[in-house]
Parts: sequence; C-alpha cells; structure tokens
Amino acid sequence: MSERNAEHGGEYAALIAAARTARENAHAPYSNFRVGAAVRAKSGRVFTGCNVENATYGLTMCAERVAIFKAISEGERGFDAIAVVADTDALTPPCGSCRQLIWEFCGDAEVVLANLAGKVERHHMAALFPKPFDASFL
Repeated sequence: MSERNAEHGGEYAALIAAARTARENAHAPYSNFRVGAAVRAKSGRVFTGCNVENATYGLTMCAERVAIFKAISEGERGFDAIAVVADTDALTPPCGSCRQLIWEFCGDAEVVLANLAGKVERHHMAALFPKPFDASFL
C-alpha cells in the first residue's frame, strides 16, 4: 500500500532532500538516468548515494546500493528508511538487485519514492519484495 504526500514528503522530507542532492552527483553519461538515494540508520545518521554508470552497464552501481555500502563501510547497522529520487513522472522503485540488498540490510524498512516535481509514495519493503531470499534459508 502506498501513501502519497505531494507537498513535502511528510516526516521524510529531509531524507528526500538528501537523496535529491545526492542525485546531482550521479555519473550517468550513457543513460542520462540520474538517481539519488539516502538511507537513514536507526541511529539517525543519513548516508547518501548516486548511481555510477560504467560502459559495460553490468558494472554500474545503483544509488541505493552506494548509500547502503557507504553506511556499512562506516560501521552502521540497522536502518529504518530509504528514499529514492529520480526525474521521472512515474516514481522509480528500486531494481531487483537493490531490493535484495535493501531487504538484507534494512529488512521491512520504509521505502520512500520521490521525483523532482514533488510526487511522493511510501511503501514497506515487504510489499515491494514479497517472499525474499535471506539468511533464514541458509
């Protein structure tokens, strides 16, 4: 189920703003599809990321993964929300690889999708990624 707040993104306004700012650093010379993400740790710290493309595409890193990897590399564990911002009319959800990684490190966190026009949707990861593969299967 999604919740919309086209005005400010409600309690997630700062997280959306951080993702929007991170988007400006995206390296997307091939697709021109620039994405920013910001993940909020349960400690309150926010880590941002942008997509970084590579000519082979397979080595491209999505904004969500960059943000989470930065947080993990700084010793943070436990996250409660992630925002993803792109310049699209239809809001852009995380790709399959990012959904797996978000589930692994954030669990059923709030996923906030936003665009540059101020459109916002909120989803729980369980709705975006039903029946995930995780450590419980190992």
